[in-house]
Amino acid sequence: MSDYRQEEREREEAVDWAARSRAAEEEYNLSQLRGYEPVHPEPAWRSVVRKLWVPLAFFGALFWKFKAAFLVVFKFKFVGTALSGLVSVAAYALLWSWWFAVGLVVLLFIHEMGHVLEAKRQGLPVSAPMFIPFLGALITLKQLPDDVWREARVALAGPIIGTLGACAFWAIGAATQRDFFTAMAYVGFFLNLFNLLPIVPLDGGRAVAALHPVFWLVGLAGLVALMIVAPNPILILILVFGGMELWNRWRHRRTEEAQAYYKITRGQRIAVAVVYLGLAAFLVLAMGATHIERDL
Repeated sequence: MSDYRQEEREREEAVDWAARSRAAEEEYNLSQLRGYEPVHPEPAWRSVVRKLWVPLAFFGALFWKFKAAFLVVFKFKFVGTALSGLVSVAAYALLWSWWFAVGLVVLLFIHEMGHVLEAKRQGLPVSAPMFIPFLGALITLKQLPDDVWREARVALAGPIIGTLGACAFWAIGAATQRDFFTAMAYVGFFLNLFNLLPIVPLDGGRAVAALHPVFWLVGLAGLVALMIVAPNPILILILVFGGMELWNRWRHRRTEEAQAYYKITRGQRIAVAVVYLGLAAFLVLAMGATHIERDL
């Protein structure tokens, strides 16, 4: 009988020990879970800002610390172009690959050099191209062309030379069978087509000034519609500057200087129309030919 009771006590102690072990394990797991919070996916815009603010802050602080030296260096035209190009490459590489960043800056440089070459051919003092990360590149004219015909030629020279640059990428892609070059050609065609939108400060807006001011209203309305469909900070900037420039030119349209500036021959208007519309049509077709389907 005593042996039976001894066995019963041992079983009870074993059951009790197992229960205490399970309780301790559950308490440990709960304590570990008390500090747990589910991981939420980070929004794309926040990820971009997080990647960009550190290098931008670094370059900003560096410029502020050595601003006198930077101002001296930037007096040498192509040194400034090279430095701003390198900064743009680094900025674009934060979002895309290094090769894409370099190709994009090369395409922008070719486009801007079209403006530079035509401005120099007309004897206009012009700056070297300067790159602005995520906004593209620009040149500045210290003297406006004599009339809208000359302005249209300077404006169209950028997309024309830029299109030739994109065609060079296309040819390299066809010769090497490398999709990268074909894709960069597509990007180049798109950039030059976008620049042909008939709104100042884009090249298209300066070109259609030789045709009729109504094209500016068409471009402005089209940009507003595009903003509604696909909002973008760059489009907002273009819309603001375009609206201000349109209002300024419309206000002074009846002045003697404005009437002389916009007075060109019918043949010159036809030439601008043919080049503008023909180039736009070619760019649309070229984009279709270089578009590469991605298999997901």
